[in-house]
Amino acid sequence: MAASGSVVMAEAADSEGSPSVGGGWPVIDGWARATLSPKGPLLWQTLLHKSACLSCAWGTGGQNGGFRDELGEPLQRCLKSVEAISAELQPAVPESVFSGRSIGALQQLSSLEADRLGRLSHPLILRQGRSHYERLGWDDVFVLAEAAFRRPPERVASYSSGRSSNEAAYLLQLLLRAWGSNNLADCSDLCHAPSTVGLAEVFGSGTSMVSLESLQQADCVVLVGSNAPANHPRLMNELIRLRERGGSVLVINPVLEVGLLKFGSPAFPIKSMLRGSEIASLFLQPVPGSDTAVFLGIQKALLEAGSIQWDFLKAHTENWQEVLEPLQATSWEAICACCGLSREEIEQAAAMISRARGVVFAWAMGITHHVNGTANVQAIANTALLSGNAGRPGAGTMPIRGHSNVQGFGSMGVSVKLRAAMQEALEALLGRPLSRVPGYDTRALIEAADSRAVDTLLCLGGNLWGANPDSQQARRALGRIDTVMYLATKPNQGHFHGLAAQTTLLLPVFNRFETPHRTTTESGNNFVRLNEPGSTHLKQADLISEVGFLAELARRLMGSEPVDWGRLQDPAYIRELIARTVPGYGPIAAIDSTNREFSVEGRVFDRPHFPTPSGRARMRPTPLPALSLPGPDHFGGLAPREKGLVLALITARSYSQHNTVVYKPGDAYRGMPHRNTILMNRGDLASAGLEAHQRVTVHGEAGSLEAVEIIPGEIREGAALMFYPEVNVLMTPRVDPRSGTPAFKRVPVLVRSGVSGP
Repeated sequence: MAASGSVVMAEAADSEGSPSVGGGWPVIDGWARATLSPKGPLLWQTLLHKSACLSCAWGTGGQNGGFRDELGEPLQRCLKSVEAISAELQPAVPESVFSGRSIGALQQLSSLEADRLGRLSHPLILRQGRSHYERLGWDDVFVLAEAAFRRPPERVASYSSGRSSNEAAYLLQLLLRAWGSNNLADCSDLCHAPSTVGLAEVFGSGTSMVSLESLQQADCVVLVGSNAPANHPRLMNELIRLRERGGSVLVINPVLEVGLLKFGSPAFPIKSMLRGSEIASLFLQPVPGSDTAVFLGIQKALLEAGSIQWDFLKAHTENWQEVLEPLQATSWEAICACCGLSREEIEQAAAMISRARGVVFAWAMGITHHVNGTANVQAIANTALLSGNAGRPGAGTMPIRGHSNVQGFGSMGVSVKLRAAMQEALEALLGRPLSRVPGYDTRALIEAADSRAVDTLLCLGGNLWGANPDSQQARRALGRIDTVMYLATKPNQGHFHGLAAQTTLLLPVFNRFETPHRTTTESGNNFVRLNEPGSTHLKQADLISEVGFLAELARRLMGSEPVDWGRLQDPAYIRELIARTVPGYGPIAAIDSTNREFSVEGRVFDRPHFPTPSGRARMRPTPLPALSLPGPDHFGGLAPREKGLVLALITARSYSQHNTVVYKPGDAYRGMPHRNTILMNRGDLASAGLEAHQRVTVHGEAGSLEAVEIIPGEIREGAALMFYPEVNVLMTPRVDPRSGTPAFKRVPVLVRSGVSGP
């Protein structure tokens, strides 16, 4: 089934007992177990709280209530949200954990085990030469934090994740930039930066141009490199509705994810839960990393079929000749050899696009996690423009963001690529020019730290160690920073492996639904939600809000200049500054009085006029990628009589996982019962002489993993899949030079059996 990129028409997967439908009854079972647990009542109280979902950027919540989306539609919560909330409702970590377990013992914990320790409830410090975290008070924390920041600005940096609020994000970047540093690394650098860079170059805006309302007017969705059933389940409701109204879904993914064939959604209990709703009208499985070739093929097919929208192209785009001329010179043989799909398959996909009245092109990290990630994004954008599917309702480009407020962090200026309009506004606010010293993105931060160029690092959430390629380098680099401060709600592996040279501070903060003041967040479709205050279930805990910590640190460092940092303890004042300095965020100034959530201005395009100097989209040529894999000798070679082969490894999250946080050890939908498994194509097993469930060694360029169990599955020949973050130990950081994002979805590895027999 789809072993070499063949077309799949809404079939069901059958992988050794794996479910034949995504979602479905396992979702109901998960909800039931969570509801009937001792914390069930608190869980439901939290689900109904007026705050945005903690999980993905497609989540719901805000002023419409816990289960409603921005259009007021009910039943829009998913099991992923329940898992995230349940983890936050754990009791405090027992004091005996940190007093009784050494760092060495804590380093033996898996991601799941670290998360299950509970909630952080008191500030902790690990001092140089000590073996245990120790408790300390907030006064001591601020003394240490202030001293750590009083270093040359270029040697001070931050790293952040997208679970925090817009207010905390804005205050973080304002603190760093006022101090003179542009070192604002963010988790999006490792995931979605190619979308931001690529779309901004083409359209003048780096976010989705499609609102939820606009998506509901489409009659075709092209979904590329996304396992939405696991990572963005609420999007599946929109795909179900689209198919029911006669639309089509084109899925492009090297892995045949069962939920992209059929998905059972609790939002449609009668018509969807029993047998599942059909999702994919057409499923293509290309070679990992060849997405630019796939879209060049679709463009070529549109051109040859006379389906290019010439009037639209000439009126609303620039540089279209520079895209079409090399396309005409690129042969079908070269395109098909690169992507592993046949001309007929690509032409079928192009015909589906050309028949549709409105097409939304959506993608996730299967597109961005490549050395040509930005080119992949721009190849999709070019296809949207050539087919006339941009700048009108029901059509456009829609990157699917992961973390719940990762897009909000970009809007707030947490980026090394600060937009010119925001830079001018911040300079007016601060009364002086900002530093022009280029900042470190996440990969540059690790490289700089490894070169001993960073003294102080403030981490606002996230797991910097666990999110990076080459785990050994990440550990070494963080170990060369004098002071690392982690603001977090729960322990994670990074708090035990990403230890500073002198002082590591582990600082407990309120989560979104506990924070004692109002906050805002931004969805992946540019909708700003207002989160009401809450309270924590933890007893006798000594927590701080992220805004409170950052404002107090800024006050101690800079007093009342050039802004009144003490007043920034009030998030309403932060929102006033956001309205003054963040493009499109003017309505946030009145949100406390109006309670009116809003869409960010200037991002959703209902007509083909774009925020570029000419008002036209600027098309970019996207060359055919040169894809190759090294031979076994690159990894030390195979011994005589040893069996093995080199594959392109896709690193991925399991179904019960949020970024680096693992909620369950296995993945029933892919038939992978534990974390130390590798999903392989049956044809590859046969050609290499390997067997299902055999234990093998997987060698990467940075390290190896032993006793890995082979799981046969519906994955493209020549590719394999293993779970992140465990596989980070295998990979060296190959990055997209245009965005700095690592190639997590095409990692060369050697799978070897070991020598057997005489």
